[in-house]
Amino acid sequence: MPHTKRRRLVTTAVAVSLGATTLAACGSEDGGKAESGPVSLTYWTWAPGMDKVVDLWNKGPGRKDRITVTVKKQASGDTLVTKILTAHKAKKAPDLVQAEYQALPTLVSNDALADISREVGDVKGRFADGVWQQTTLGTDAVYAVPQDIGPMMFYYRADLFKKYGLKVPATWEQFAETARALKKKAPDKDLTTFSANDSGLFAGLAQQAGAKWWTTSGDKWKVAIDDAATRKVARFWGGLVKEGVVDNQPMYTPAWNKALDTGKQIAWVSAVWAPGTLTTAAPDTKGKWAMAPLPQWSLDQDVTGSWGGSSTAVTTDSAHQAAAAKFAAWLNTDGDALNALAKESGIYPASTSAQLSGAFSNPPAYFSNQADFYTKAAEIAKTTAPSAWGPNVNVAYTSFKDAFGAAAKDRSDFGAALRKMQDDTVADMTKQGFEVSR
Repeated sequence: MPHTKRRRLVTTAVAVSLGATTLAACGSEDGGKAESGPVSLTYWTWAPGMDKVVDLWNKGPGRKDRITVTVKKQASGDTLVTKILTAHKAKKAPDLVQAEYQALPTLVSNDALADISREVGDVKGRFADGVWQQTTLGTDAVYAVPQDIGPMMFYYRADLFKKYGLKVPATWEQFAETARALKKKAPDKDLTTFSANDSGLFAGLAQQAGAKWWTTSGDKWKVAIDDAATRKVARFWGGLVKEGVVDNQPMYTPAWNKALDTGKQIAWVSAVWAPGTLTTAAPDTKGKWAMAPLPQWSLDQDVTGSWGGSSTAVTTDSAHQAAAAKFAAWLNTDGDALNALAKESGIYPASTSAQLSGAFSNPPAYFSNQADFYTKAAEIAKTTAPSAWGPNVNVAYTSFKDAFGAAAKDRSDFGAALRKMQDDTVADMTKQGFEVSR
């Protein structure tokens, strides 16, 4: 496929014919027809325990259909994306890959993922609209089946909120007031920290505010990382950091763990997977935390952002795309498979039917004091805002860490850091050959 056509593939995310038919022409597929004879598929994934989950398929539905799946454990993030693209250039990519939602546009723009809408379109109703949308890139094509999600929420030390007479913030304005009130009552404590190491957290907060960082206009990409919604988020957090009412240090460090475990920081803006992190980061505070919905920008809103999550995609190099799609649908919608994914891989399922059953019938052990943890989580997950990812998320994320890292350390203008993030992203897309408009 010519380079120019490849680059245009995802620039027209609303052009269904290009997104769907071009991919079909570039990949080898079985046309959705049942094959005669055994089929062997290879699945690249980083999820722990996936081999045990796949065993259920191989001994059950897979055995019946003579479709065997072999798991090949991989690194995650950009490392896996690079490996997939390298293999695809040699036309040797595996049949199936685990892909984070923000990586899908990069893989699709390089013609690495197949349109599996004919095979999996009927499972759309198993997922929230905002989740399913991430696998379609705004088209009728479907490039993956959602696997796990990371709806964002607010975690706080219930005992210390009570001690200091603090109310759980329902709005971001109340969040700021709570941070100030705590600092007055306990100057040695912080409500939370702004972490410039966590691009996904910032992206989720911007998403909640209504940001759409990558969209299309005609045949061109539009990059709006410095849009009004994201500027609002940047001003808010930059103001709190400059004011000194929240910390400015990164998360996931020994110092951060200690701050949570000792009560120096008494809240955390995170996602549904937070209990697992808190279990190791703050083991001495088990049973003292509670979870609530993310603060809103106005009281009449009910929306959350997403931090993390991945999908199961079929590659264009697969000679058995229909068989691979059948497995991808089973893996992420079958009750036994989802229970096994929860148990073995520790995921929070994208499938709405699984969010209140099996492993999610009871709260996480760390939150045994909050019996309705997963009931609340499922309600929050339904309010996940649509995302808008582009083909160079990795560049935007790296720029965020550099620019916002310096701004947080110096307590300087977050707006300038955001503009740098915008400029770096546009410059990279232009260099790659994408048509970009403002």
